[in-house]
Amino acid sequence: MDFVGSSIISVDQFDRGDIARIFEVADDLRTYAARERITRVLEGAVLSNMFFEPSTRTRLSFGAAFNLLGGEVRETTEVKASSLAKGESLYDTARVLSGYSDVIVMRHPTAGSVAEFAEASRVPVINGGDGPNEHPSQALLDLYTIRAELAAQGKKIDNLKIALIGDLKYGRAVHSLCKLLALYGRITFHLVSPPGLEIPEPLASQLQDAGHVVRVYNELETGINNVDILYVTRTQEERFPSQEEANRYKGLFRLNQAIYTQFCEPNTVIMHPLPRDSRADAQELDTDLNQNPNLAVFRQTDNGLLVRMALFALVLDVTEVVHDYARPVTWFTANRSLST
Repeated sequence: MDFVGSSIISVDQFDRGDIARIFEVADDLRTYAARERITRVLEGAVLSNMFFEPSTRTRLSFGAAFNLLGGEVRETTEVKASSLAKGESLYDTARVLSGYSDVIVMRHPTAGSVAEFAEASRVPVINGGDGPNEHPSQALLDLYTIRAELAAQGKKIDNLKIALIGDLKYGRAVHSLCKLLALYGRITFHLVSPPGLEIPEPLASQLQDAGHVVRVYNELETGINNVDILYVTRTQEERFPSQEEANRYKGLFRLNQAIYTQFCEPNTVIMHPLPRDSRADAQELDTDLNQNPNLAVFRQTDNGLLVRMALFALVLDVTEVVHDYARPVTWFTANRSLST
């Protein structure tokens, strides 16, 4: 695809070459994400972060990514804090905000809403999650992490064996990741979910039609055998028709160190798009895994900064001049330490 000036709405926009280009730019920006050098290539540019659903990692990492490229960030974090609460349409909001911005990141609870917003916008729009539909940047950072974790074991994405665990019905990160993985060769998917939270049938069929192996499991222990990656998700209780129905699934699929040791290969990587539910009755990824070196969840969040910086650089057409606007680190960044 031609990234320059384009909105990023769905992973369906990408082919393998596009993904390789995003990852190439992300790799190139690593020194800036690590604060080893500073670039001001987007100085004077404005990002509008429009998040109409709760968010921590996505909202802050998009903002931090833009700041690290030298730009400024403006935020709206609730519908009631915007004119949408007064009945303004997405069309009108997009027309107005695109006059104030150079790029917009939007999260909205309704599937298809970000695409509708982007059609009216005069600047590029990046989908930060639209209901249960898609989460493109999360899928990209997940795939970037998978590539890195596999490379450390001398493996590639082709021929990957991955278990997708938990709420596969409403998990938009899972939906987008599956679509990206479908572009690669001979992936084995273990779809592990409680009855009623299976992956949407059209998506499962898409994976099979692309020549991948799809195996469905309703028990955690049998589904996590003989895979390279465990991708665990929380129950998306905010998308259920009622809290009572969501409560039926709380804590059903809980991965802890004992289960991992008994049923997984020793080098199986553990991933999660976060947040993980830390409530005692709802945990899907136990804190006793925190010291497991194969727990990659915080490496995922670090990688999110790189991937989102790359998306901004590509969409705003600054990839070739990033280094021209670079300078040495300040005293603060030179003396900053971040334990791994």
